[in-house]
Order: sequence, then structure tokens, then C-alpha cells
Amino acid sequence: MGHYAMIAGNELARKKLLTRSLSLAVALTVLAPVLPSHAYAQDGFGGPTFRKGLWKFVRTVEIGTRSNGRQKLLERETTRCVDPTHAMKATFSSAPVGGCHSSKPEKVNNRYIFSNRCDYMGPVSTVITVQSAEAYTEVNEMTVGLPRKDLVVARRVGDCQEEHAALGETADLPSEQ
Repeated sequence: MGHYAMIAGNELARKKLLTRSLSLAVALTVLAPVLPSHAYAQDGFGGPTFRKGLWKFVRTVEIGTRSNGRQKLLERETTRCVDPTHAMKATFSSAPVGGCHSSKPEKVNNRYIFSNRCDYMGPVSTVITVQSAEAYTEVNEMTVGLPRKDLVVARRVGDCQEEHAALGETADLPSEQ
């Protein structure tokens, strides 16, 4: 009986460790955008910078279909008071995820190209096109498993009210459809 209790105890300990590890990974993914910027930049940030303010984001997610077409899964629009440079710092300092190691971005004119970037989706090809300090697009394409394309079109639409700016909250503004 003691042998079985020890085996059961070891199995329980392994499950607890796995649960803690997964919880930590989820927490880091969720908290990454709000961590201080110095946590992102190890060798100095070499990516684009943007103006703080009220930004409108339109995100579209599509999957590849068997007939080489695309099917739209999601289109979401949000307007928030943010500093997009913080999110870019997280993108540019992607740490290895599992066995996936992010490549350094290549800058070509106004585009930053990651041939391989690791995030919660797995290996992703990312292209960030900067129109100005007030507008950019980000395209993430995943080819492993079910092909998927995640497009974010972002543009600054104004200044923030102080209470929204401090909290990074969604502004109570009508959204354009």
C-alpha cells in the first residue's frame, strides 16, 4: 500500500508542477503589455515608436481553407488609450517559447520583417509596416497546423482623457463600422 501511495503522490506532484508552469506561462502572456518597458529592452529597442494617445485597432483573423481560400473567423474593432511602443517592445524582444526561437527583425524601408517569431500561437511570420508615428499595420501568418492570418490595422485617432490614459482603458466613443 505504501508503494501505491508514493506513486499517487508523485503523480499529484507532477500535475501540480504542470499546472503551475502553465499558469505562469499564461500570466506572463497576459501581463507582458503592462510590464515596465525596461523589461523588454535588453540591448536597446530598435523598433518603431509611436505617439501615445487614443488608438483605434481593427483586428481580423482568417484561416486557410482546403480550397486555398480564406475564411474570416473574427473581425474586432476597439478604441483605447495606449502607447503602442510598449507593445512593440514586447514583440521585438520575443523570448524563446518551447523549442521555438525568434529571429531578429530585418528592417526594409518602413517595414520590420520577422521571418520567424515565437508567441502563444507558435512560429509566426510577422511583418509590421509603419505608415507614421500615428499608424501601422501588423500581419502575423502562421503556417504550422491550420494556416492562419492575423491582421491588425492601427491608427491614432486623438488624445486621451486623463483617466483613460492612465489606465489604458477602452474609451467610451462610438466606433465606426
